[in-house]
Amino acid sequence: MRRLSLLLFSCLNAFVADASADVNRSSLQTYASKPRVFVLSDISNEPDDTESFVRFLLYSNQLQIEGMAAVTSTWLKDKVYPEQISDVVDAYAEVVANLNQHTSPSSPYPSAEYLHSIVKSGPAVYGMEGVGPGMNLSSGAELLLDRLRQPVDKPLWVLGWGGVNVLAETLYYIQHNFNATEAARLRAQLRVYTISDQDDSGLWIREQFPDIFYIASMHGWNQYGLAAWSAISGEEYYNFDVGGPDFTKVSAAWLKKNIQIGIYGKEYPDYKYFMEGDTPTFLYLIQNGLGVPEQPDYGSWGGRYSLVDLSKQVKYRQYSDAADRVVGQNNRTYTSNHAAIWRWRDAYQNDFAARMQWALPANESKANHHPVVVVNGHAELSPLVIASTPNATVSLDASGTYDPDRDSLSFRWFQYKEPGSTDWNVDNQIPALDFTVSTDGERAQVTLPAADEICDGKSSNDSGCWTLHLILEVTDHGAIPLTTYKRVLFETTNSTQSATESLVEDATVLDWKGYVEYDIDLDDYWVDDDWEEPILGRDCPCSGGHGGSGGHEHE
Repeated sequence: MRRLSLLLFSCLNAFVADASADVNRSSLQTYASKPRVFVLSDISNEPDDTESFVRFLLYSNQLQIEGMAAVTSTWLKDKVYPEQISDVVDAYAEVVANLNQHTSPSSPYPSAEYLHSIVKSGPAVYGMEGVGPGMNLSSGAELLLDRLRQPVDKPLWVLGWGGVNVLAETLYYIQHNFNATEAARLRAQLRVYTISDQDDSGLWIREQFPDIFYIASMHGWNQYGLAAWSAISGEEYYNFDVGGPDFTKVSAAWLKKNIQIGIYGKEYPDYKYFMEGDTPTFLYLIQNGLGVPEQPDYGSWGGRYSLVDLSKQVKYRQYSDAADRVVGQNNRTYTSNHAAIWRWRDAYQNDFAARMQWALPANESKANHHPVVVVNGHAELSPLVIASTPNATVSLDASGTYDPDRDSLSFRWFQYKEPGSTDWNVDNQIPALDFTVSTDGERAQVTLPAADEICDGKSSNDSGCWTLHLILEVTDHGAIPLTTYKRVLFETTNSTQSATESLVEDATVLDWKGYVEYDIDLDDYWVDDDWEEPILGRDCPCSGGHGGSGGHEHE
């Protein structure tokens, strides 16, 4: 019988038996709803669009892809190449059966035939040259208009990887062919996330229709190193936050070893400048328990964004870059818009590599699957919202969390302070949660700040009280570690009403630091707790300071 001896800090969860070769698909993560997505890509301009499409289709089991249109940009002004999108779909067709062995039966990957049917083109001219009176809609705009008019009570996300004149065409047509009420209703269905401005149509859209929900990095023309999205992998090319992010996870060597493998991975080209500049648009929508697409300032793998204007005098829904404060791999603290993306790099790159394994034949794959996080019985990927009052103590129990492959799990709790703040020095504005964590990491006991801190009247909430965010990050110990999150929102009112009752009686206070030696024969293990030392108020030794918050955290 195989036995393992491991030395681990006590803040790691107990090891369990090795993951089985086969996984019960019904135990995998399910998705209550899928974001509707329409992609505009200036593919062929450089390799990064093809790279992003290769990754994008690996997530198509949790997205509802409504269209993929080849468009122009300032880099590709008079040609479009829809056939290059089709080439990626052809490669996907070779592996979709493999992919479907690694997703819940309720969330299958779409067929290649369907994806081919929604590959379209925008006008083969630059920007607003393709928009105006007397012009026929391009095939891309026709499909976008059709999808926008569908009787579906879900927004449509338009992701701009190049120019956005297909969206401009559609809006111009709506403006001149629908009454004002219907036109406003259709615009209200739109959610836009573009990779800066790459033609003149984005500016026209925001000027003409300020009511459209629109995420874009704002900066001088072609100053892309200032944009948050460049942090997907661009720190060496643009020379920002040097020493903070781990470049090895986006290097050519890492990609060759982990991504450019198998039939599908061979479709992923070498990068020219840096890897996948367009990918943050859909990382923003990934369903992993972290992001909330309707709340750009909450933060996600695709970055964090806040309203450009908070006044209510003008209905202007433009969101642009917001900064996070993050401890880098060199143990220095960085405060930047870039940090709001690269802080998650280990997780989003491991996720990509694991999905590429799914694309391989079963006898070649080192398949791993995501932990399913359950806190206080809440197993959905949406946030757990807890109504509370100042000074209240709330118990959180994640012991129902499981791994479909029976891998061991690590639990890390940290307060994400930046969401909701408008202050560059977030500690000046957002009060700290006081929390303790059990030795196995599965439970946390949280005490909310006093009323004069949490309900100081400076929050934009109607209550005048801050919404505080606690993140549980659960990572398995599979061949390629995978991470799922639970965001806990403390919605506070300054009243005598008691906090929402928790499903947990008490959390065990983590009051010692030691190590656990696991001499594993299935679930048997022993703990050596001879070394005792206070841990409250000190950094957990497991964090290593890498990629985490600059605030209070435990693992």
